[in-house]
Amino acid sequence: MFNSNNRNNRDERQSIPPAPPAQSGGRGRGMFSVIGPDIIVTGNLTATADLHIDGRVEGDVHCGTLAQGAESQIFGSVSAEVARLAGSVEGSVRVKTLTVERSAKITGDVEYETITIENGGHIDGRLKHMSSIDTSAIPAPRIVSSPFAVANEEAA
Repeated sequence: MFNSNNRNNRDERQSIPPAPPAQSGGRGRGMFSVIGPDIIVTGNLTATADLHIDGRVEGDVHCGTLAQGAESQIFGSVSAEVARLAGSVEGSVRVKTLTVERSAKITGDVEYETITIENGGHIDGRLKHMSSIDTSAIPAPRIVSSPFAVANEEAA
């Protein structure tokens, strides 16, 4: 008597598919995209989700967080908030928080805010801290009272 009801309830529970995982409302947070080792991307790659690359990218990579596998290759620039590079990169790297693993080989200039280079990590290029970017080359803005004043000033 009790066993038959129990069995029916168990069967009903097994037939209900599980709910999909909840997505966060943030800009790509909670999502993760993977470029597998058998994938070759030709062209620029932009992701709002966190990105893990094990394959080959022939183009620029722009994302929030990047994890690069030891066998992967990137032929282009990399820009991210956070990156952990373990493969090869041929191009400039601009990352706020950068970790260069021992298997990494970067050929190009690197701009960073914080950097960690493991023993064996290879960088062939210039290292530049983001706070040391030269702003003297940027002309100071001029205060203009009217558009006609600029035209008269340039004519003189």
